[in-house]
Amino acid sequence: MGTKLWVCLAALLGGSGVVLGALGAHALNHLEPTLLANWDTAVRFQFFHALALVGVGVLSRSGFSSRWLTASGFLFLAGVLLFCSALYALALGAPRGVAALAPVGGAGLVLAWLAMGVAALRSQ
Repeated sequence: MGTKLWVCLAALLGGSGVVLGALGAHALNHLEPTLLANWDTAVRFQFFHALALVGVGVLSRSGFSSRWLTASGFLFLAGVLLFCSALYALALGAPRGVAALAPVGGAGLVLAWLAMGVAALRSQ
C-alpha cells in the first residue's frame, strides 16, 4: 500500500473525528454522562489512531515498507472502525450486543501496534 493511501485514510479518520467530536459536544449533550463518555472515548481513539495511520504512511516511505507495516495499517483501520463504531452506536442507543465489537476492534489496535514494532525490528 502506498503512502498516499494511508495518509488519505488518516485524513478521513481525522476529519470525521472532528465532526464527530463537535457532534458530541454540541448536539449530544443531552446524553447520559456515561454514554457521552463513551462517545468521547471513541473520538479520542479515532484521533490517536488517525495519527498512527499517518505514521504508517510516513514509515512506508522511509524504508520500513513491508508486509508487517501494511498489516499494521489495515489493523489500525479495522480496529478504529470496529472499536469506535461500537462506542458511537452504543452512545446512540444501539442494542447492547453491539458492544461485542469493541474488544475485537481493541484487539486489532493492539495487534496493529505490535505489527508496527515488528516492521521496525525487521527493517534494514
